[in-house]
Amino acid sequence: MTGPVLPAEPTGTVEPAGTAEPAGLGELADPGGPLARLVAEGLRTAGTGGVWSVGDAGGVRARGRTGSLGQGPWAAREMDHDTVFDLASLTKIVALWPCAGALRQAGRLPLDRPLADYWPPAARHPVGAVTARQLLTHTAGMPLRTRFAELYGDDPAAIRAGVLAAPLHRPPGAAVEYTDRAAVLLGHLVEDLAGAPLDRLAARQVWQPLGMTDSHYGPLGPDTAHRTAPTEYERTAGGILCGTVHDPSARLLGGVSGNAGAFSTARDLERFLTALLAPPSGTGIPWGEPWITESLRVHTGGLAPARGLSWLCAAGTDPAAGTFVHYGFTGTGIWVSRRRGRWALLLTNKVHYDRDFQPLTDLRNAFRRAVLG
Repeated sequence: MTGPVLPAEPTGTVEPAGTAEPAGLGELADPGGPLARLVAEGLRTAGTGGVWSVGDAGGVRARGRTGSLGQGPWAAREMDHDTVFDLASLTKIVALWPCAGALRQAGRLPLDRPLADYWPPAARHPVGAVTARQLLTHTAGMPLRTRFAELYGDDPAAIRAGVLAAPLHRPPGAAVEYTDRAAVLLGHLVEDLAGAPLDRLAARQVWQPLGMTDSHYGPLGPDTAHRTAPTEYERTAGGILCGTVHDPSARLLGGVSGNAGAFSTARDLERFLTALLAPPSGTGIPWGEPWITESLRVHTGGLAPARGLSWLCAAGTDPAAGTFVHYGFTGTGIWVSRRRGRWALLLTNKVHYDRDFQPLTDLRNAFRRAVLG
């Protein structure tokens, strides 16, 4: 298992930056309006079902759903806002990023000191010269492919050792190059500094305080199987994955990793995204402000594509506009703009059908333009 050949974070053709204003919330909320029609037609063209939501600091303002969970035994089940999706790389946002933020705000994660200065496992390895900021912005210069099984076998300890010891692909800070290895390494760093596995940290610091009751690392239990969207056929599993993480690197690491492994629903992600615009008080989240504000600005200087901390500046937008996005390889995506005061999500299980991502990329871009400009 060497991981997907296609990019883990497909962005498609970058359109010219525009200044068009998005539709008003009243228009977006019309169940039969232009946005609902755009998504329904776009998903038909992409060949997948899905759910979508748009909201602001007050919560959900519009939502919709269309299509079935999948093919075969899943064809009779409709997509809904309690459908459980394999988030793939959205794990980097809903699990790893806030847990890193909790450490940052506690003064335990220096963003600009070399890892070797405070994390003994990184000492005497090339990654020792890398900083946490570079891991968060994908400027660390780490190898672009995981290839864990091929290079290190299937033992999680050997994979961790291999990621730590791997030569850098290029000097840190030289280029923005998205790689799952950065999130895997950051996940290990966060676990070591916090003294707990990432799944427990995410549950305690993120999901439970926000009431995200359907958010978990897999494998999922049989009680949620009937509302879990399937992904792809996996030869070693002998069937289509459903409730077991799709990402092969995360599977090798036992299903819990910084790069992938989390499952969630639209309803839970609506809570999460609302909290980014209106960080709740009294809920015990240790990663709210100023971490959110610090992260949702450009940290890559003049390098392209422009990125915040974990977040990507949406393709086709001026980075100064502050519209950020993150995608998941399975077909998931979330957006947030503090300047606009809006968030959006579009969740599909596109890989269940095929890996022709261009129709979904086109829909994502059109969806973003309609909602966020």
